[in-house]
Amino acid sequence: MYLITASNLTLGYDSRIIVENLNFSVSAGDYLCIVGENGSGKTTLMKTLLNLQEPISGRIQTSEGLRKKEIGYLPQHTEIQKDFPASVKEIVLSGCQGRCGFRPFYNNEEKNIAAASMERMGITDLSERSYRELSGGQQQRVLLARALCATRKILLLDEPVAGLDVKVASELYNLISELNNEGITIIMISHDIAAAVKYASHILHIGRTLFFGSAKEYISSEIGRFFLSRQKGVS
Repeated sequence: MYLITASNLTLGYDSRIIVENLNFSVSAGDYLCIVGENGSGKTTLMKTLLNLQEPISGRIQTSEGLRKKEIGYLPQHTEIQKDFPASVKEIVLSGCQGRCGFRPFYNNEEKNIAAASMERMGITDLSERSYRELSGGQQQRVLLARALCATRKILLLDEPVAGLDVKVASELYNLISELNNEGITIIMISHDIAAAVKYASHILHIGRTLFFGSAKEYISSEIGRFFLSRQKGVS
């Protein structure tokens, strides 16, 4: 069953086309990595999936069982976010805002969801700490716990390991993979193509050449071989 289907999608800003004729689908339980060069439209696609901007043409359909508030989102980590003056518990709880409706407070169920999310991410002992005092890896775990408060269906992640050292990035990749194994659908933007083909079930490569298929198919494709060899040569 498809959670998301994109048909003949053209994306851009102010009628300036960045990518066009984009077609792909995401089924429940998939792990889709979106890869491509800088400026190819990866973040633009993510914003379109989140209904933060409209496509120039084409359409995105979601299954009737997927509501907007059931999509968890982990945006790119910015310098402003890194210095946010709030406790870990407060930030994670804010992921439950979509559940509150017009209530100005969190109920016990939402507090329990936040506590479970912190435990799942291994940050319960940090709950009273100031977010700005944490390491980059710890901050990303906090933001992932926040995203989990919004959903147990699908997570959209924009470069979740950017700026992290190799060990911490590997730990975060493993956490995300475990969440996927538990049934959460993952859509993730990544510059690390080697990690993408290691962890993802499917690859969407956007840019001058488009590719959508399984990770195995991508590895054996012309575009996949080219970008994997180029990244290996740089590293």
